[in-house]
Amino acid sequence: MTTAYDFSATTLDGDEQPLKAYRGKALLIVNVASKCGFTPQYTGLEALYRKHKDEGLVVLGFPCDQFGHQEPGDADEIRNFCSLTYDVSFPLFAKIDVNGDKAHPLYKWLKSEKAGFLGTEAVKWNFTKFLVDREGHVVKRYAPTDTPEKIEKELADVLG
Repeated sequence: MTTAYDFSATTLDGDEQPLKAYRGKALLIVNVASKCGFTPQYTGLEALYRKHKDEGLVVLGFPCDQFGHQEPGDADEIRNFCSLTYDVSFPLFAKIDVNGDKAHPLYKWLKSEKAGFLGTEAVKWNFTKFLVDREGHVVKRYAPTDTPEKIEKELADVLG
């Protein structure tokens, strides 16, 4: 059976990062963008990460430019924006596609594990979130409008 830990992704620094490095951790996987109406959720995502990282939560941010060209920057611009504007310390990865033929394999798997609204697989917008348990299984998919604060209420079960 496939789990999130079977995938790898390229970091903003260009290094290949096997997700098995996060084995045993709960993951909140989010497609992010710097110029989106939901971009202020970086604040809540960072707060969630800082509050629960010692309990085993890791937030993984995947910049995506597929929705309204809302992530136009390169890796350095993304890193600087996230650091200077939101003091992001959780892991950020290289820009990816989450839909279509070039969708990252991790996102193809995430979408197949938990469909969205009305059973659709496609990610509808930036800041769609997938909560993954410590065994690497997708527990829940959250819409972009679901805030990190809402997710925190359900996080306790996953963190144990």
